[in-house]
Amino acid sequence: MFIDVVGFLAGLTLLLVGADRTVNAAAELALYYGLSAFFIGVTVISIGTSIPEMTTSVYAAYYDAGDLLVGNIVGSEVAQITLAIGVVALISRIEAKRRNVLIYGGAMMLAMIIMILVLEDGTIIRSEGFLMMLAYVAFIHDLYSHEGGEEITEEVVEERASPRQAIPWIGIGILLVVIGGHLMVTNGVAIARTAGISELLVGILTGLGTTTPEIAVAGLAAKRGNAGISVGSLLGSNITDPVFSLGVGALVANVTVTDPQSVFVATGYMLVVSLAVLGLMYWQRGIDRKGAVVCFLLYLPGFFLF
Repeated sequence: MFIDVVGFLAGLTLLLVGADRTVNAAAELALYYGLSAFFIGVTVISIGTSIPEMTTSVYAAYYDAGDLLVGNIVGSEVAQITLAIGVVALISRIEAKRRNVLIYGGAMMLAMIIMILVLEDGTIIRSEGFLMMLAYVAFIHDLYSHEGGEEITEEVVEERASPRQAIPWIGIGILLVVIGGHLMVTNGVAIARTAGISELLVGILTGLGTTTPEIAVAGLAAKRGNAGISVGSLLGSNITDPVFSLGVGALVANVTVTDPQSVFVATGYMLVVSLAVLGLMYWQRGIDRKGAVVCFLLYLPGFFLF
């Protein structure tokens, strides 16, 4: 049991460190080519910070740990839309145009609904996983055609790394993430079985841990006054995980959950809190510190439900 816990924590640490390296290098590479801040947030940053969820999905699917896979996605989604939004809003008020909330918030809700629908029968087959990933690629293509070419400001980063500097760090970061994901999933399943707790709950707690990159990146962007990266990365991650990260896992192997009722409750709660935060963001044209407290409070009931 002790060895499993140490292995789990070591895997989580490697995964988060690797994700951080990958995100920083990928962001600098995108900035080097002059992409818009919001586009970077929704795509490069959100995909980079979702590498832990993607890696966990691949390993969980390979080891037939469907409940842990789904729990990790749900835990990450709930933590991002409540805790991450709350942390960022405490640092600096989140400013969001209602148009962006409707478009990207709507895409986020659609991604979650797709996830719930494909999980209705308790299994996600490879063809469904492929279609989920295809839907995400179509969204990114549409987004790039509308916003990808905007000029960025010099305040986004103080220094831009050249491709020769950034690409090796991307490779190193991904390697750390892959190793960390393997350790975390295998030891997480062992802990759950030894302690007699559900793999779904382990996955949800893991999702909280893998949300750390999103919180760190969005918080840093907010502190630097870059709302495009901050809001874009959080909304983008919540679009990436339910369809692309889950689809990647299903593409490796069919994903089957053993406790559909608990999954239904968990995904339902994810949908409700996401609607609540998006509604608040639309109404206030952002999130202030009072709204941040509301976001924190929305996260707490999840522990009692799961």
